[in-house]
Amino acid sequence: MPSRNSLRSTIRHITIGTASALIVASCAPDQPALPELSFEEALQEKLIMAQPGDVIEIPAGVHEMTRSLSLNAPGVTIRGEGMDVSILSFKNQAQGAEGLLVNANDFVLEDLALEDTVGDALKINQSENVVIRNVRTEWTGGPLTTNGAYGIYPVQSKNILIEGAVAIGASDAGIYVGQSSQIIVRNSRAEYNVAGIEIENSTYADVYDNVATNNTGGILVFDLPNLPVQGGRNTRVFNNDIVNNNVDNFAPEGNIVGTVPAGTGLMVLANDSIEIFGNRFVDNQTTNVMIVSYLINGLPIDDPNYDPFPEAIYIHDNSFEGGGDSPDSEPLVALQAATGQPIPDVVWGGAILPDANGEPSKTPAEILCLGEGGMSFVNLDAMNGFAAPSFDSAPHLCEQPRLSKIVLPGDVGSAE
Repeated sequence: MPSRNSLRSTIRHITIGTASALIVASCAPDQPALPELSFEEALQEKLIMAQPGDVIEIPAGVHEMTRSLSLNAPGVTIRGEGMDVSILSFKNQAQGAEGLLVNANDFVLEDLALEDTVGDALKINQSENVVIRNVRTEWTGGPLTTNGAYGIYPVQSKNILIEGAVAIGASDAGIYVGQSSQIIVRNSRAEYNVAGIEIENSTYADVYDNVATNNTGGILVFDLPNLPVQGGRNTRVFNNDIVNNNVDNFAPEGNIVGTVPAGTGLMVLANDSIEIFGNRFVDNQTTNVMIVSYLINGLPIDDPNYDPFPEAIYIHDNSFEGGGDSPDSEPLVALQAATGQPIPDVVWGGAILPDANGEPSKTPAEILCLGEGGMSFVNLDAMNGFAAPSFDSAPHLCEQPRLSKIVLPGDVGSAE
């Protein structure tokens, strides 16, 4: 029997469905044949033995997985025959949490699905040059608190392209990029998640040409305390359909996304230099756009390096249809009762970082700039107990320099 290492040249660049037969056939005739490997065992073998340049093919079919998969070799591609054709099903998962855990550079995953994992479906950690293309992650039982937290989940990574993805049923975020830099999320669909698409504690991201619908919150851009990477900024959210994100919040108790009101189209929390334009907002029943400080949650902050105030948020040239008719937020319910009107298109919490004398350190327009687009507006006056909300948008009318587009190595499809 050849050594395990000598099998590498035999089983590289072949479809997993044939790997077990090749391994058995390589045994000498005068030795007992080894038990044929299952699909899962053969796939594990390929991932363990992977070398740069390998292409691991996942054939059509529903392939049952009972434990987590992992990849640590750089330069590997895992490719199926389509997100509705090549399916890795973890509904009987007995070991591990993730479906697939990757810690490797120059990684490509495309044209397959990961379903019903115990925890995160696809986690990518500390990796560079990552492409996730035409991948579906889904919990097939619908939006349940017991579902895994994240669908597609790169963290502490760089140069990330997510395109043509579908994420359904995550109890935290369907498509999530955290503590990372140089990010594109495009042409994807997020549905029946708590957060459809989330950019968290990250820098230099473009989120465009996506559909976020039937989530609790459609798109979130957050910066949170007590994380190794902070200072989220420079994200463009544009040309997305953000529609009917009114699903009841089903996040497990204690999760920060558990504070997101059902019916939130887009929410920016404590992030800086965000440009929001060209989006279509339709019927998000709390509000279409919410810009707030972390302080609005009433949660303690024990991180001395954390800045809880958003700044340089530029909103322009979006379209708004409906929304704000049934808010899932006590201050907004009270506002609607007082006015008898739907909640405005853009809600700002009203908090501004004070200077050394306790005075506002920025003008309202430096915090939130409202350009063209005919949007309605309210300042909630949250720092004064919501005592005097204002619908006067005049202090915020302005223009700001446009943010630059994100260009990733080797990507020719970036938008302007």
